[in-house]
Amino acid sequence: MDADPNALPRSVVLALWLGSVGAAPGVVVRSVQDDDEPHTVTGLPLAGPGHATADDATLDDATLKDLAAAWSDGPREVCALLPAPGDPAGVPATANLAATEAGECVVVTTAAGSWAAVPRVTAFGTALEPGHLVHWEVQAVPAWTTLVAGALGSLADAERELRTSLVVATDALDSLDVARWRDDAADAIERVRQATTSRWPVPTLDGRRARVVQLATRLLAIVDLATADDGGAVNLWQSDQRSTALREVERTARHALSAATYSSVPG
Repeated sequence: MDADPNALPRSVVLALWLGSVGAAPGVVVRSVQDDDEPHTVTGLPLAGPGHATADDATLDDATLKDLAAAWSDGPREVCALLPAPGDPAGVPATANLAATEAGECVVVTTAAGSWAAVPRVTAFGTALEPGHLVHWEVQAVPAWTTLVAGALGSLADAERELRTSLVVATDALDSLDVARWRDDAADAIERVRQATTSRWPVPTLDGRRARVVQLATRLLAIVDLATADDGGAVNLWQSDQRSTALREVERTARHALSAATYSSVPG
């Protein structure tokens, strides 16, 4: 996950746009790519007569605009999943290895079948002028809705768990004196405090979805900041206790962020 609270995983941005009604493919591309080099796609199923199922031919030289055009029209279900080692987070087994290595994927179901799209990101350039090459690998997967619902729960569940996790995390971190941040973390902490959904390249979100995205992303940023410093943990036991608390916060936040991207569009 990106430590910048104003950045969202590419799969989250893509899923939110694919789940919106009437999104133009060009808008989807600009929002997902941002400052990346143009994204490429392989494995995208061919559309049109004669290519109606997930088992048919695929297009191995596609663009992100092709993907957006194929999956932003008609009835569909879509969700971004954010797995981690030991936590598949609802990713179908056939895509689990690739998605876990990437830390993210998008799953989609249309009338033609179900697929997972995994972004492979290659960084280049310098710290002052960073760049990213992004290649989406698409593969057919079994129906995933039930698996994802079992792993993530509802959006209402996600919001409740986030608020509980925030209280638990605050208590745990305060007891370990983790609030004693590094001086050079001041700017990062301020960015966390000011992060809002209005600063992200996503479609307009309803109130609960926006709250969950904002709180989940904020918690992930806090975890990144906390794990970058030993804080007040003065012995191995304290370090283990803090690590356990932070892992649970991070898992809850990842699952909640995924739950906020799930959409079922009747078409």
